[in-house]
Amino acid sequence: MKTEKSKTEADNKNVLVINPISEIEKLKALASLPRINILNLLRNSKININEISAKLKLPQSTVATHVSILEDAGLVNVEIVKAKKGNQKICSASFSELIVKFPEENTQDKNVIEVEMPVGIFTDCKVSSPCGLCSCEKIIGHLDSTFSFLEPERFKAGLLWCGSGTFEYKFPNNALYEKRPLKKIEVSVELSSETPGTNLNWPSDICVWINNVELGFWTSPGDFGDKRGIYTPLWWRLEGSQYGILKHFYVTEEGSFADGEKLSNVTLKDLKLSEHHSVKFKIGVKENAVNAGGMNIFGKGFGNTNQGIIMKFYF
Repeated sequence: MKTEKSKTEADNKNVLVINPISEIEKLKALASLPRINILNLLRNSKININEISAKLKLPQSTVATHVSILEDAGLVNVEIVKAKKGNQKICSASFSELIVKFPEENTQDKNVIEVEMPVGIFTDCKVSSPCGLCSCEKIIGHLDSTFSFLEPERFKAGLLWCGSGTFEYKFPNNALYEKRPLKKIEVSVELSSETPGTNLNWPSDICVWINNVELGFWTSPGDFGDKRGIYTPLWWRLEGSQYGILKHFYVTEEGSFADGEKLSNVTLKDLKLSEHHSVKFKIGVKENAVNAGGMNIFGKGFGNTNQGIIMKFYF
């Protein structure tokens, strides 16, 4: 079930992704059990040096040194305020969550053209309740109201969900002006089923179309809420869908596939790409599907992959 955020949860949504190559000083600052304990203590409170010293049973001078190192690394905020006698340093954590992530290698291929579409920039949607959408900061519109998908803020959406129905996106047809033959068109998107609450065993047949040609469906095994998604914001409670499975749907001269598993005999020729300036990608759950278990679409700021819907043209 999707839940509104509380003010406290919204204030604790900062996440820092650390590049261990270019931000080694931050890792050095974290390479200390006392400093880790200080950060853990400051996650939900603002306290002074003396209070930290008392709670962790460390000398004040030692705490002051560790706080200084964390402050220099940008991991702790220190505010000087007036006290009964002189001034005191009030400390707080700069971030509520830290993620260490190596940078992606530059693997750009001249034979591949890629376009990423935010999940909220759909050109058409026809959905049924339960349904909704939210940005990294808040619920957009109202839960279970199809009118919420007309809100201008939908462009900021990082998560969409519905019990049944479809979302359609228009991508620029980057194959139209290429003189090279197209080898494959691929769409990747992070998906899961959708049910009130979450359920790891809740299958749903999620169908995909390109240029109104049905490619087939992939059966999502469930609605995942057993742990928080890597990028899912902290205000989004664990009772809500947390992450999905990154699926790659693609069409070649041999047929249509989902991560290597053949969906149908639909080929590139059937898509008639040369006749259109845009490429329509539609995804959804049919009302008459054998497993009509709803759908979550995870975009940037939610789930485990932090991406929108990516379309690739391979030449």
